[in-house]
Amino acid sequence: MQVEISRDVFRLAQVFTISRGSRTEAKVLTVRVSDGAHQGWGECVPYARYDETLESVEAEIAGLPAEFTREGLMELLPAGAARNAVDCALWDLEAKRAGKRAWELAGLPVPEPEITAYTLSLDTPDAMREQAAKNAHRPLLKIKLGTPDDMPRLEAVRAGAPDAKVIIDANEGWSAEVYADLAPHLMRLGVALVEQPLPAGDDEALIGMERPVPVCADESCHDRASLPGLKGKYDVVNIKLDKTGGLTEALKLREAALAEGYGIMVGCMVGSSLAMAPATLVAQGAMVTDLDGPLLLAEDRDEPLIFDDAGVHPPKAALWG
Repeated sequence: MQVEISRDVFRLAQVFTISRGSRTEAKVLTVRVSDGAHQGWGECVPYARYDETLESVEAEIAGLPAEFTREGLMELLPAGAARNAVDCALWDLEAKRAGKRAWELAGLPVPEPEITAYTLSLDTPDAMREQAAKNAHRPLLKIKLGTPDDMPRLEAVRAGAPDAKVIIDANEGWSAEVYADLAPHLMRLGVALVEQPLPAGDDEALIGMERPVPVCADESCHDRASLPGLKGKYDVVNIKLDKTGGLTEALKLREAALAEGYGIMVGCMVGSSLAMAPATLVAQGAMVTDLDGPLLLAEDRDEPLIFDDAGVHPPKAALWG
C-alpha cells in the first residue's frame, strides 16, 4: 500500500471569522492511497482546537505500517483528522476497485441533494446584517456568534434575512448565564437550533436547563464514545468526519445517535469539495446539513460538488467514491 501526503491551500472568498479567530485561506492535507492498480484520495483539515497541526497530522499518517485495511485503521489511528483522510481515501480506493459507488459498498440508498446551511462569519451587527441581506435568498443561514454581546448581531441578521431559517453556532463562546439570558430571545427570533453554546469541558450546566430551542453538540461530540456524556445536555449531535476519523465511524455514529433519540446535524471544517464529498452520504435525511465549505472558497478541486436550489449534490465519481 502506497500512501502519499500533500499540503494544499485554498483561498477563501472573503475573511472568515469565528469566536476563536479569523482566516483567509483553508490549509488541508490531501492523502492518496494506491495499491499499484488503483488510487483513492481523501482530505482532512487539521484543527488547532483539537491540538492538531498540519505537521502532527502528517506525522500520524506517515507512521502507518506498510500494509493496513480500512477496518484495521480504527485501531491504528485515533478519531481525528489523520484517520479521516486515510479512511476516506480507502473508501474511494475500494469503490474504484469494485467499479461501484461508495454508497453501494456501504449498503446505502442512492443519495439525493440536501439543503445546506450557508455560514455568516462573526462581525459587527451592521456587517452581519449586510451579509444576511446579501444571502437572504438562501433557505438556511448559520450565524457564527460566541461573544457576550451577540444579541445585536442576531437582531441584525434577522432584519437582513427575515424569511430565512436561522441556526446559531456559538463555538463554545457563551457562559451558562449568557445562554440563559439569550434563550428566550432565540424563540422570538425564530432560531431553529443552537450549536455548542457552552465549552465542551464545562457543559454540565445544560443539564436541567430549559432548552426552548434544540441544542446541538459539536465540540462535545466526536465519535460513538462521546454519546454517554451527552445525555441530558443535548438534543442533536453534529457529525464531522474530521472529528469521527472518517466515513466509517461517521456512519456508525449516525446509527448509534439515532438509536438514542438524537437529531443529526452533519457539519464540516472549511475545506474543499473533496472533504465534503463523503459527508454527503452521512447527511442523507439529516435534521441539518452544514456542508458549505466549498461555497466559502475562491477556488476548489476539479470536478467540484454541485450546489444549487436543491442543495448540495452527491459527488460525481470523478471527484470521489
